[in-house]
Amino acid sequence: HTRYWRDWSSDVCSSDLTIVDAAQIWADGGGGRLASALGPEETPSDLLLGELARAQRIWPRLQESLEETDPTGLELTTAEAHAFLQDVRPILQEAGIEVLVPSWWGQASSRIGVRMSIEPNGDGDTPPGVGLSSLVEYAWEISIGDESVGLEELRRLAEQGVPLIRIGDRWVEIRKEDFEKARSFLDKHPGGKSTLGEVLRLAAAGEDDGGPRIMGIRSSGWVEELLGGEDQDAGDRVHSIDVPEAFKGTLRPYQERGLAWLAFLDRFGLGGCLADDMGLGKTIQMIALLQHERATRDPGSIQPTLLVCPMSVAGNWRRELERFAPELTVHVQHGPTRPVGEAFIEQAEKCDVVVTTYSLVSRDRTWIESVEWERVVLDEAQHVKNPPTKQATAIRSLKSRHRVALTGTPVENRLTELWSIMEFCLPGFLGPQADFRRRFAIPIERHRDEVRGERLKQLVGPFVLRRLKTDDGVADDLPPLVENRQHVPLTPEQAQLYDTVVQDMLRQVDEATGMRRRGLVLSGLVRLKQICNHPAHFLKETDLAPAPGDRLSQRSGKTMRLVEILEEVLAGDDRALIFSQFRQMGHLLATILRQEFDMEPLFLHGGTPQGRRDQMIERFQSGDSAPIFLLSLKAGGVGVNLTNANHVIHFDRWWNPAVENQATDRAFRIGQTRTVNVHKMITNGTLEERIDQMIEQKTELARRIIGTGESWLTELDSNSLREVLSLREVSLEDEGA
Repeated sequence: HTRYWRDWSSDVCSSDLTIVDAAQIWADGGGGRLASALGPEETPSDLLLGELARAQRIWPRLQESLEETDPTGLELTTAEAHAFLQDVRPILQEAGIEVLVPSWWGQASSRIGVRMSIEPNGDGDTPPGVGLSSLVEYAWEISIGDESVGLEELRRLAEQGVPLIRIGDRWVEIRKEDFEKARSFLDKHPGGKSTLGEVLRLAAAGEDDGGPRIMGIRSSGWVEELLGGEDQDAGDRVHSIDVPEAFKGTLRPYQERGLAWLAFLDRFGLGGCLADDMGLGKTIQMIALLQHERATRDPGSIQPTLLVCPMSVAGNWRRELERFAPELTVHVQHGPTRPVGEAFIEQAEKCDVVVTTYSLVSRDRTWIESVEWERVVLDEAQHVKNPPTKQATAIRSLKSRHRVALTGTPVENRLTELWSIMEFCLPGFLGPQADFRRRFAIPIERHRDEVRGERLKQLVGPFVLRRLKTDDGVADDLPPLVENRQHVPLTPEQAQLYDTVVQDMLRQVDEATGMRRRGLVLSGLVRLKQICNHPAHFLKETDLAPAPGDRLSQRSGKTMRLVEILEEVLAGDDRALIFSQFRQMGHLLATILRQEFDMEPLFLHGGTPQGRRDQMIERFQSGDSAPIFLLSLKAGGVGVNLTNANHVIHFDRWWNPAVENQATDRAFRIGQTRTVNVHKMITNGTLEERIDQMIEQKTELARRIIGTGESWLTELDSNSLREVLSLREVSLEDEGA
């Protein structure tokens, strides 16, 4: 009602009528004067007049108390205290008067809610090992704060119209509508037996279906061990376990905790997502789990584990398994000579671990589904973030006792990606995707609903373990990471090409609609990014030999600056990774490096065979190669360990912070001993600079939403698109402008 107060005190009334004045007029019986001062179109609503009516019981006594020579306080009845807190306090605050209230006022804990109790069905100490399908007994109880109350007692309080009651050492507000919600909810959900998954979903959805506030969950036995206390994070309730004797290495303390957490969920038959930051050793924690189960169970009863990963890291998994767990039998299911049909089934049953790729799961689905897997592990699990794809559907259909997702980016762009990963780990736990979007994704992403965000965190918290390099006690021994934005000008050749493409693109976009318009924008963006990289990239030149006395690098502001950076890198005996999303640009950069430094750099891209990839990584890590490694962002941005580099150069921007951070973490990870310098190249005055500014101005969640790539640009209207794309004066080199 703030708008009414302001209207009364300024625009509408002829005199300076303050909030306190307005309330006093009403208290003196001057409602008619107030209404006439406001006029018929500004007459307060019945709700507002009701608030003033309740407030008028307090104003005379408050005024009388303040007129005392030495005012010290005012004694109020319970009803008057409630009226003061609910009706008078907002009026005083609007008038600029600070009002201090008890800490419990306005808190959820001072209202009526319901609390769920969950008890094991049968033996309370032994986990049934069937995960969310385990049967439990549940019941609801009405609670006021931390105290449980009976339905009849609550009905009596509500009928008496007592607005505040004291329970223990705090006061609690009794609202009739809260009582009605609680009564209706208990009528619909009396309790009984159900699966653990259904019970947890019910606890999370109560308020969304018009129910009362959910105050928490009480549990006992193995359920309490699984869910932990209400304030515990994943991992806090997990007992430590011994690192397997067979493990050929050393786990850091946080990695030991990760192993214990994985083993904890495995004991309950529950899936989980190990979401440690890139470079914190998710691979070795998973390997240690494979050894732990063989040390604590009969090895003959353990079925093989299927490990699904991108093709670029399949070789890395084989090497890491051979290094840390040489006793495990590993089969890499890849290549044209891979076994198929019955031959694959026989091979898998003889192995401890089968490593395959995402693309092959759907291709080899028939016989992969025929194997009884102990667990399915997804490395770089963000590959299943798009639920409807054939690949994601095939992976979710695999049968196993245990499921684990490994990813450093559980949410890259939007919350439905988290739903997709959890749907793999714990099928059905978060409900249907459409229901998840309604209850969580839309309120959190669009409306910044903190209550829903906290509820989602509590729901998935037991099953997601997330540690960052910056967390205390995690990667304290990692060196610093230093980011630099390298703002470079366009050359005159680039500026002319850029302006021509923009004008042509905007002319076509103005005349197009729908899918054709979006297609024109996307293709235009690619051409502009190519121009920002190098004219030869945009023009698709094949003869890159410069004329006598000319240097190919001098045709682009980016390559000129790149040469300067690399001169410093080489002078300091450092090593660098250069990422580009374009394979053609990678070949162009290789040519420039040969011309400028007389070196043959390594170049890893999507067409590099697996064996050649492994050789490149090994050579770079051992120092037996040129100190510059060119990588395409898609092929080399995940799953490889390149800690021998201490410079990371993003030559062209993906405009998705999560993807760029993944690429940076090829060097900034456990094993790195030097400061890592990250250089992000941006051409002045172009769309690169404008979009970088837009990303930086957003909040963390908005960054993830913008990070969907370039498709969001296609939805801008023509004026906004022109503002983003048009060349600004600072784009040209000073000497060539």
